[in-house]
Amino acid sequence: MAILTVPKVLREKLGDEGVEALIALLNEAAHHERNNLLGILEERFERRVTEEGKRLDNRIAEEVAKLDRRITEEVAKLDRRITEEVAKLDRRITEEVSRLEVTLSERYASLVRWMFIFWAGQIGVIVALFALLR
Repeated sequence: MAILTVPKVLREKLGDEGVEALIALLNEAAHHERNNLLGILEERFERRVTEEGKRLDNRIAEEVAKLDRRITEEVAKLDRRITEEVAKLDRRITEEVSRLEVTLSERYASLVRWMFIFWAGQIGVIVALFALLR
């Protein structure tokens, strides 16, 4: 706090008590003005902090919305890709199963053919044995 010096002329007119009262009044006025100024500055600061907080909240909300859209798009892309890959895998499995079924059918037909030839041979041998033994 600054030290006030009261001019000699004013000191002579007011006297010591008047000077002390004047200094106390000036100090009180300065203190009151300082408090008013601090109150005004505090209100301005609070308003700016509130405005910046709102602006920051809005920006965060916008960024979250952007990220949400981006994540949704990426998930949709992944879903499409997974669906495509599953379809490819399903087609391949179907093709392989069909190929295996054809192979098994061919093997079964070959086996039946050889069995028929064996039975025919066996019947021929049995008939020959009966003819020979008669």
